[in-house]
Amino acid sequence: MGWIILIVIIIILIVAIISLYNGLVAAKLKAENAWSQIDVQLQRRFDLIPNFVETVKGYMAHESETLEKVTQLRTSWQNASSVQDKANLDGELTSTLKTIMAISENYPDLKANQNFMQLSEELRNTENKIAFSRQFYNDSVTQYNTKLQVFPSNIIANMFSFKEIDLFSAESEEARQNVKVDFGNNK
Repeated sequence: MGWIILIVIIIILIVAIISLYNGLVAAKLKAENAWSQIDVQLQRRFDLIPNFVETVKGYMAHESETLEKVTQLRTSWQNASSVQDKANLDGELTSTLKTIMAISENYPDLKANQNFMQLSEELRNTENKIAFSRQFYNDSVTQYNTKLQVFPSNIIANMFSFKEIDLFSAESEEARQNVKVDFGNNK
């Protein structure tokens, strides 16, 4: 009778360990999938940028510094490897694109340009998708990281070397600042 109870306890422990392990793996995969969704939307936005810059270039010739910064950020993003690096570059690009949109208000011909309007709308839609994807990613990462810290899954996480995942946040001071637009230098 004692052996049967011992075997049942061992089976329950094995099932619990497998269940906790599988829960950790599922949460980690969900977070990785959420990151890939952000990555897809960021890539889509960066793919739109060359057309956007070309459309704007003719109207904003003396705003070349801002346009060059967009191009540099696009190149830097393609070379970034970590979530945090991409988050920082994303924040800087978002700020720079907001500046371009604000400056475009001073160029009625540009605002009326069909290509500019279409690209602006696509960028706005992509920005909305990026915001949603960021939220989903951070929710997924928080859920995963919580499993790493709560009992008893923290024991299994330590046994199998699960590591925390960074949240997507804008650490760049430039990304946190309001857009500054100076119309005194235009035309």
